[in-house]
Amino acid sequence: MTRRRGGAIADLLAAPRDPGGVEPLADGACVLRGFGVPEAADLLAAIADVVARAPLRHMITPGGFTMSVAMTNCGRAGWITDRRGYRYAATDPLSAQAWPPLPAVFDRLATRAAAAAGFAAFAADACLINRYEPGTRLTLHQDRNERDFAAPIVSVSLGLPATFLFGGLRRAARPRRIRLESGDIAVWGGPSRLVFHGIDPLADGEHPLTGRCRFNLTLRKAL
Repeated sequence: MTRRRGGAIADLLAAPRDPGGVEPLADGACVLRGFGVPEAADLLAAIADVVARAPLRHMITPGGFTMSVAMTNCGRAGWITDRRGYRYAATDPLSAQAWPPLPAVFDRLATRAAAAAGFAAFAADACLINRYEPGTRLTLHQDRNERDFAAPIVSVSLGLPATFLFGGLRRAARPRRIRLESGDIAVWGGPSRLVFHGIDPLADGEHPLTGRCRFNLTLRKAL
């Protein structure tokens, strides 16, 4: 069983960098199919290092609801939510220490992905790490706590496949449903920077890299 698992991981890491090409979603938005596959093992190792310093947690929304997705951050600022609202903070509220620095592998991949999507010179300063387990979801929302909307959002999928909801500039717009596989990277900016987006409840399954979960890295220019 171990040999089969190792073989599956080797197959995933040996997959071509761009097996599906660039899939346009809207003006300023696309999915880069398989773009992050070669870095998957390094990305997961970096996630483990971040989580060891800033553990995953289920944050509380301003309305008092506990989020089903477990989250943590790295970079110059981290996105948090509590009864006081949604915002970026320079320190982890659990430890009162600075968030772990942005891993170099995150930074390099995000810069390359943004450039491939048409956004040159992207420099992320924050990364929200989400862990989805079967049944967890993220409702439609906008990423609008950043100071400047000129930079795109770069979202990296690792592990179990997910259904990405890509809506419009109004919450009422019916979203498209796009399947994201491990290594796919969604990028949206420009006219699409403030689209509503989310994740449908994660289906159960087993992935050779992550087991029964999915990790998502959302890299932003927050400050």
